[in-house]
Amino acid sequence: MIKIYKTVDGKVAPIEEFEKNCWINMTDPSAEEIEMVSTQYGIQEDYLRAALDNEEISRVEQDEDYNCSLITFDVPTLIKDSAELTYETYPIGIIETPVCVVTVCLHQTQIFEDIVAGKVKYVFTNLKTRFILQILYRAATRFLYFLRTINKRSAEVEMALHISMKNKELFQMLELEKSLVFFSTSLKSNQMVIEKLQRGRIIKLYEDDVELLEDVLIEVDQAIEMCSIYSNILSGEMDAFASIISNNLNIVMKVLTAITILMAIPTMVSSFYGMNVAGLPFASFGPVVTLTVVLTALVAFVLYKFHMFS
Repeated sequence: MIKIYKTVDGKVAPIEEFEKNCWINMTDPSAEEIEMVSTQYGIQEDYLRAALDNEEISRVEQDEDYNCSLITFDVPTLIKDSAELTYETYPIGIIETPVCVVTVCLHQTQIFEDIVAGKVKYVFTNLKTRFILQILYRAATRFLYFLRTINKRSAEVEMALHISMKNKELFQMLELEKSLVFFSTSLKSNQMVIEKLQRGRIIKLYEDDVELLEDVLIEVDQAIEMCSIYSNILSGEMDAFASIISNNLNIVMKVLTAITILMAIPTMVSSFYGMNVAGLPFASFGPVVTLTVVLTALVAFVLYKFHMFS
């Protein structure tokens, strides 16, 4: 799917035909659409296909023959069809040409939807460098938003685990920990991209753009730090709960062992007096029951003193 936008009267608005300094947004494009854009706007197909691979790493590349630059940047997303709260990342491709900016992604992206909806202020598609940096800044802030959500959800799951240790909460902790691993890997790649852009070789940086690029790097660095902290906390919580589960299992086994010992005493006494042998002491019902109760109570007291019931 291809949509074309351009800033009109200070707002990003859709347009029917290509115009200079417009923004071409491609979402899960077909092979025919990729070929058409490549032919009409002089962009090599490899650049247009780069972001369609979920495993594509963040990178920057410049093609002097086609006079265009490629930036692939990872963005976070919530997996809506998952039973648990799960996040992952996927790449978006930003291609700067002399006449327009082209963005390519495999999925619908909240970042682009926010720009079209006017949630991002002062977007001018004719200022290509600034427009690209605004996309990168919005992507970095999305990471921060999702990281705060993960931290909040982690606290909720921790409270639930204090009350009752169910597999559902443990699986949720595992999914959150996996999400943080995805975030950490993507953020470090994004950081390298921003640092390369700061050199000014891939896209031309104007004086007003340098400050915005620094803001993007600050947001990415903050997200990396938050991701590291939350990951360490979550990993520590998982280890702690694993130890608690193991300790609870040991307590259960200890109690069951104590109960087994107590149940063995009546069995042992009845087996002893059940032998067909004359002259056994206390060989009548009353004394046998009394002996069984006394021995059971004595052993129970000894087990209690050794904390076998707690």
